[in-house]
Amino acid sequence: MFIFNKVAVAASIACTLLSGSALAGELVTVKDITGREVKVSVPVERVILGEGRQIYFTAALDTEAPFKRVVGWRDDFKKADLDGYNAYLDKFPEMDKIPTFGGMKDGTFDIEQAVTLKPDVIIMNIDAKSATEESGYIEKLDKLGIPLVYVDFREKAMENTDPSMRLIGKLYGKEERAEEFVKFHDEQLKLVTDRLAAAKDLKKPLTFIERAGGYSDDCCMSFGSENFGKMVELAGGVNMAKDIIPGTFGTVNPEQITASNPDQIIVTGANWELYVPGGAWIGVGPGADKAVAAKKLAALMQRPAFTDVKAVKDGNVHAIWHQFYNNPYQFVAVQQIAKWLHPDLFKDVDPEATFAELHKRFLPVEYRSGYFVSLNSGH
Repeated sequence: MFIFNKVAVAASIACTLLSGSALAGELVTVKDITGREVKVSVPVERVILGEGRQIYFTAALDTEAPFKRVVGWRDDFKKADLDGYNAYLDKFPEMDKIPTFGGMKDGTFDIEQAVTLKPDVIIMNIDAKSATEESGYIEKLDKLGIPLVYVDFREKAMENTDPSMRLIGKLYGKEERAEEFVKFHDEQLKLVTDRLAAAKDLKKPLTFIERAGGYSDDCCMSFGSENFGKMVELAGGVNMAKDIIPGTFGTVNPEQITASNPDQIIVTGANWELYVPGGAWIGVGPGADKAVAAKKLAALMQRPAFTDVKAVKDGNVHAIWHQFYNNPYQFVAVQQIAKWLHPDLFKDVDPEATFAELHKRFLPVEYRSGYFVSLNSGH
């Protein structure tokens, strides 16, 4: 909730100015992912992450000390990716003491709290843009001298990941590091797209992506032409929901799944024990028990929408880490989906090795298998 105490805010602004942190760097004008021009003193030393899972990109740049700039973040990381959170917590216990915020989308972001933390910048995901503008947060922050920039790894991830990483690299003073990441990202993606482009008489399997299957009793959330829907297309498949869902996210009727009779089914999941304790969700992620995940995946395929479809009968049913939908590691997901959809064409591609290399080169935590599960033992 926005709490505006003029005396407290004025005092905090004075402290910010006296601290000299904003004067320590070079004042530059950056263009965020929406095209907004924002003046920021770089390199930033104090950052508020508008979403806790933004640590996924922060860690790729500040690998040795991923939390050194983070003075506040939203409280979603632990809830949305408990296994990932614990992997970081084991190595960086201090992260548990970072002040947490509510979200701008639900109106619980507290500007007064933000000001007391004296941030050099606030980084927000583009999906919060409408709520941010409607609530007048941009103007309020501008008056307080706090710049806000938007990045995007979710709405148009394949288009905006590279410029988002370059923007963050500029803010962090890690431009060379950001370019290294972008190069690796693009090279790994091209392993898939170039091979598919060269393939003759390629048959693209009809693929249904279920978003967060088992998270609730409802069936079935999916993706339109972006996000995982786009990943399926890049991986050489036809996204079943592309012409059903007009935007990025939406729902497909169970009857439509049966009628479409997809060749492949992919369910996204993560450890959501803090959201839905004991739920039917597929807990794939770092260090996940694949046997348990496979058992839960098989159980989800007993729902009426799936029992008679070709993918289930053939065993072409898979689960993948949901958080690929909101971080710069989507190229790993594209490799894995391509391997599921075209096993012969990509038999020499090893997404696990790709993800392990990403961890070794860019991330501060060790890679732990468990991000993918398939009911087809041959894949």
